[in-house]
Amino acid sequence: MFNVGDKIVYPMHGAGVIESIEEREILGQKQNYYVMKMPVGDMKVMIPTHNIEDIGIREVISGCDVDKVFAILGDQNLNVNSNWNKRYRENMVKIKSGNIFEVADVVRSLMLRDREKGLSTGERKMLNSARQILISELVLAKGTDQLEIEGIISDYINI
Repeated sequence: MFNVGDKIVYPMHGAGVIESIEEREILGQKQNYYVMKMPVGDMKVMIPTHNIEDIGIREVISGCDVDKVFAILGDQNLNVNSNWNKRYRENMVKIKSGNIFEVADVVRSLMLRDREKGLSTGERKMLNSARQILISELVLAKGTDQLEIEGIISDYINI
């Protein structure tokens, strides 16, 4: 169970801070929800509290894990599947996992591939989504703003 003020990650959506815990009636059922404010996009998300383990809700990474994420981003080796369909499916599994290191790997590999060969429309959308998920968690983990994190990610990829 999380509390108001906790920094959490909602897989496929990104990270945010719990602003409140509210009881709402939806489709005739009363349930408690975390109301999470996300730093990127200034969006609010309601997450049912009864199945947070099933959804994969977790705490934001620590400072030492931020360094591991940056190490992943700095790896310039691009060993991905040449079949775009299989590559897309593999990347989607990584993003859905909610694991920040997997998401960082997707961002790194797609940014490197874009630099070398370009991306399809689907992969470009995937990159944008994965970047937002990664940025939202790094903003909260480092206590900084979106523009600074975007710059750091670009610096690591463009070494």
